[in-house]
This record gives sequence, structure tokens and C-alpha cells, in this order.
Amino acid sequence: MLIRLALLLPLLALGGCATLDDFLAGIKKGPRAVAFEDRPIEEPIAPNTFLLVDPEQSVVGQPQVVFTRAEDTLSDLAREYGLGYDEIVTANPGIDPWMPGDNTPVLLPTQYVLPTVPREGLVLNIATKRLFYFPEAAEGGPQQVLTYPIGIGRVGWETPLGSTKVVSKARDPHWWVPSSVRREHAEMGNPLPAVVPPGPDNPLGSRVLKLEMPGYLIHGTNQPYGVGMRVSHGCVRLYPENIEALYTLVDIGVPVMIINEPYQMGQQDGFLYFESHAPLKDDEVSAETRLQAMLDTHADVSGRPLNDHLQNHVRSLAEVASGVPVSIAMFDADEFLSRARVVHNTVEVDPNAPTLIEVREMMDEVDDEEEELL
Repeated sequence: MLIRLALLLPLLALGGCATLDDFLAGIKKGPRAVAFEDRPIEEPIAPNTFLLVDPEQSVVGQPQVVFTRAEDTLSDLAREYGLGYDEIVTANPGIDPWMPGDNTPVLLPTQYVLPTVPREGLVLNIATKRLFYFPEAAEGGPQQVLTYPIGIGRVGWETPLGSTKVVSKARDPHWWVPSSVRREHAEMGNPLPAVVPPGPDNPLGSRVLKLEMPGYLIHGTNQPYGVGMRVSHGCVRLYPENIEALYTLVDIGVPVMIINEPYQMGQQDGFLYFESHAPLKDDEVSAETRLQAMLDTHADVSGRPLNDHLQNHVRSLAEVASGVPVSIAMFDADEFLSRARVVHNTVEVDPNAPTLIEVREMMDEVDDEEEELL
């Protein structure tokens, strides 16, 4: 990674981390909204697939802004533009996720720093709740990366970390309910059968990738509103359309790396970007330890350590935990605004979707279960 670090220090004076918090909180109204309204409305970027035109590139995508219609929810927008629920809510503080209102500008955090691990097979970052798939590149051609939001294990049912691989695949699977899950549901007064057949009531959805880790799967879901949240018993959930696409691409034997890295640093077009997420509530490693490890790793990759002033600047950016990559050297609200692409609202109403009240009740149940386990 060749970043001209000597140029960063004088540029740091151009912006500060506080402006990011102010900008995100104020995106709904005021001069920021007016600025978006003056932009041409473009087609959205492809939500899942990106080409790495430069081998040193480690940031893909572009932030986008979309204006809501009266009936839209942030959950609707998340699924339409390739995001998870927590991602879009975190990037839009101050906006009601269920009733954002008509003609409200919503930030779509559709730019991603790639994990600092070997680019092969499947890489799952549970801290950012995203999956990255690196298919083998054609000889002499650019590498491709596909990325999807994921639901992960909730508190008490953590998704395990480490290296594994895909050992089998199945369409329309039966769910052989683990005894621990059956016991939990029985205690809640919601007993489950020993086996759930394929169909709309099967929480595995229509596709399953079985991992070498016993009992753990990457699968679809019959409750897509939970993608991008901590909702599972340890398995990894994808939107139905995403697992169907991934299923056709991933072969048995593909390596899988599961990591927990809330802080990511990468570069694109000669600029250094930093992406910060709130660490998981039950993370046994402190946030400072993880942040310092990221800074140390980047120093190893770049060949030149970040000095104390720059490290402190990154630490201040980490406190915002917006999940949005920001330019370390040049960040201020105007710099971020200049990179945001205003796009058409392409959400279509699904007549078979649960009502807003039903979805909110289901989401509240997930939050209540997590609080009980903390």
C-alpha cells in the first residue's frame, strides 16, 4: 500500500472528526438537504459486485444519498441498496427508521473498506456484519469482490471466529433443530419440532452452505428484516436473493475466514480511508486493543509507521463509529458531501411483506431477547 503519509499532516488541519457527527445528525434537514436537492439524480451503483482495478486498492463503492417516499422505511432502503439494518440506521442518526418521512435524504453507506486478510474465498467480518467473497480472478484480469450484509449470532450465541471451509451445499434444506434451541423456545412458550421441513416457515430459507465448524451454516432466511443485525443462534443469515446468488458461485472446499474487526483502514486512488464500527457488546478484546492492532497492521503493510499525531487523529475518528469510510487526511463534511452520489429511489412496494407494525414487533422481540442475555 503506497500512501504518501508525509502529505497527511498538513492536510489534517482541513477537517475534524466532530464534523462527521454533526453532518450525519443533520443530514435530514438544513443546508445539507438543500445541497442534495441541487444534485442531478443518478442511477444507483451496483449493490454487491465491485472490481479492484488496482491491486493496491482496498476500498470499494461510493456513498449514496436517496430521498424517501412517504411509505419507505430504512429497512426497505437497506435491502434495496445492499445494506443491513444496523448499517443504515447507524449512518442516519436522528432519522426515525420506521417513519423517516416523505422527501427525507437518507445516507446509504455503500462504500466499504476491505478486510486486511488474504483475498480468497469467503471473508466474514462479524463486527461490520458483512460478508466478502473473492472469486479467483481470470489470468491477467482484475480481481472481483462481492459483498453482502449478514445477520450474525446474538449475545450468548456468538458466531465463532477462525478459519474453516464450505463442506457441503443444499437447496430447500430441512432444519434439524438443535436441542439447545428447542429448549430455549420451549422455555419461551414457543416449542419447535425436532425437524422443520422446507418452506416459508423454515428459518434457513432456500439455500444453505455448511461449514466445517460443526453446527454452523451460511444460509438464507424467512425473516429478512433481521439481516444486518445480531439475531441468530450463531449461524450467518443473508437476504434470500443474496444467498441464491452466492450459492451458485461458491463451490465445496472454498475457504472461509471469520474475523472480528470493527476498525478498518484502506486506500483508493491514493487516499487513505478509515472505517469505524461500534465493537460488539460482548467482545472480550477491548476497543483500544483492537484499534491499536489495526494501526500496527497498517504500519506493517505500508512499511512506514503512523506517527503519534496521526494515530491520535484516527482514534478521534474511531469514536464516531458511523460505519462510513472517511478520508483521514482531507475529511470534513464538504469532502464527504462531494463523494456522495444522489440516486433514484428504486424501492418497490411488496404486497406480501409484513406490515410495519408486525415488523416493529418482531424487531422489538429481538432487542428484548438480547437485553435479557446481557
